[in-house]
Amino acid sequence: MKMEGSFTIPVPRDIVYKRLLDPQTLAQVLPGCEKLEPNPDGSYQAEMKVGVAGVKGTYQGRVEILDQDPPNRFRMKVDGQGKAGFLKGDAMLNFAESSSGTTVSYSGDAQVGGMIAAIGQRMIQAATKQILSQFFQNFTKHIQSQS
Repeated sequence: MKMEGSFTIPVPRDIVYKRLLDPQTLAQVLPGCEKLEPNPDGSYQAEMKVGVAGVKGTYQGRVEILDQDPPNRFRMKVDGQGKAGFLKGDAMLNFAESSSGTTVSYSGDAQVGGMIAAIGQRMIQAATKQILSQFFQNFTKHIQSQS
């Protein structure tokens, strides 16, 4: 499944970049995030509660930040499993200054398996877009309240 989109955050690029790498910030703004803790190797251990249509569950996984080029871009690799299935994803995030702040553009691929895959790709894509939109809205509110 392909994912791509962008979101503009009315905050300077270097601040947006740094805060998107801060596990405390992410744990507060990521929908369904129960835990996000750094590992010694620089990756993160995550636990999330996610529901798509009638399939809900808790997922444990690993998040890696790769190919960093501050404050321009980084790649995020996600690998998670739960009773309802699994998720593997890889996305590139690009950060560009704009007149209204910072535009974060993302593009990547995701694979899902298990019961969650039975829901269908359209439903999963719609839920993914909704979660990403909610994440960026929460992130924007949080980062503006901290400035």
